[in-house]
Amino acid sequence: MILIDGKKIAAELREELKQEVVELKTKYNKVPGLTVILIGDMAPSQIYVRNKEKSANEVGLKSEVIRYPDTVEEKTILEKIEELNNDETISGILVQLPLPKHIDKQKVIETIAPSKDVDGFHPMNVGNLSSGYESSVPCTPLGCYLMIKKIEPNLSGKKAVVVGRSNLNGKPMTQLLLKENCTVTITHSRTKDLKAECLEADIIVAAVGIPELVKGDWVKKDAIVIDVGINKTENGLVGDVAFDEVSKVAKALTPVPGGVGPMTIACLLKNTIDCFKRSQK
Repeated sequence: MILIDGKKIAAELREELKQEVVELKTKYNKVPGLTVILIGDMAPSQIYVRNKEKSANEVGLKSEVIRYPDTVEEKTILEKIEELNNDETISGILVQLPLPKHIDKQKVIETIAPSKDVDGFHPMNVGNLSSGYESSVPCTPLGCYLMIKKIEPNLSGKKAVVVGRSNLNGKPMTQLLLKENCTVTITHSRTKDLKAECLEADIIVAAVGIPELVKGDWVKKDAIVIDVGINKTENGLVGDVAFDEVSKVAKALTPVPGGVGPMTIACLLKNTIDCFKRSQK
């Protein structure tokens, strides 16, 4: 079985991006800029934003974090986003989720200019992705897609099962696999016989948030299995896939942690650079 090493693949991607930033700087005499808005002091968000900042600096992006207390008014955030939309030195804007209850997430997402939406959450980017047009793609599914392509460059005709239908992972993952000419089944908690669906799949992407849901006898021999889940249990962090069981049958499998996670941040940097390149056209 191939253990899909997200840390290693992400490091390779960051190295490629670093070279690209050098070339862009030579060509345009400026570098892509990423601005992250962080509201409140939730520990996971703080850690995540710190990692984003560190990775952005490593590849040579211009990076800044704007911090607000969780008492900040929605109006202040929306005005700041509008200001960043109009700032030509900024290629990508990201508002770290989750947000305090009094701030409307959808309003925030829709205020970010689609051309600077590095999370790929703006309805225009969602629509472009599903129509097969150029768009920003949400970072986690993009990372999953790049890992699958490392194992199997030609996905045409493969049967893929996506477990989970969230806007964040399941739906964009489905679009990326369709674009590669896969036959895609999107499943979820209400699916009648989830095991039977998974047993048909050459590729399984599990992103449903249920610890070790996908068992060894759900997976056909030589399937590629991507585990997006991160669940805190008494035994520490586990994914949505029963790793020990599935590793005995799968052709390739991502670990948790160290699989999808590192790719998410690397893909954020990739999206920032892609937004910059599109803005220079």
